[in-house]
Amino acid sequence: MTWHIKHFNELTTTELYRILQERTNIFVVEQNCPYPEVDGKDLHCYHLYRLDGEQMTAYARLLPPGIAYTQASIGRVIVPASYRGKGYAGELFARAIDFIQQELGETEIKIQAQEYLCPFYGSYGFQAISEPYLEDGIPHVDMLLSKRLEPLRVS
Repeated sequence: MTWHIKHFNELTTTELYRILQERTNIFVVEQNCPYPEVDGKDLHCYHLYRLDGEQMTAYARLLPPGIAYTQASIGRVIVPASYRGKGYAGELFARAIDFIQQELGETEIKIQAQEYLCPFYGSYGFQAISEPYLEDGIPHVDMLLSKRLEPLRVS
């Protein structure tokens, strides 16, 4: 079981295929939400993922400032159904925040959170900065993390 972080240009075609396959499985099929999953932003992003053999068990897209918002952002956070409840989402998110703050040197991270996940993101210091709104028929809230001082400890 290994964690990887790669810029789009470093991904192999197989890695890119697995990423897009899992994102489509969850965001389009599982959530019954037809929308253009491939949105042109991937080309400028880092992709953080965990593999168990050849199976992707967790993934997040890390967006530098200026791609989605003026701040850096984390998006497309997924853990396939068969791997949920094992702590992978927490480790994924801690690693994503640490990369953005420690490697990219960013002090603010903005996310578009599904409303039911606000307590999860709040546990990492994110605060709601919008009222709930519908995005593709799913309630969302914009959240912001500002200036966390120390890296999160991940195992």
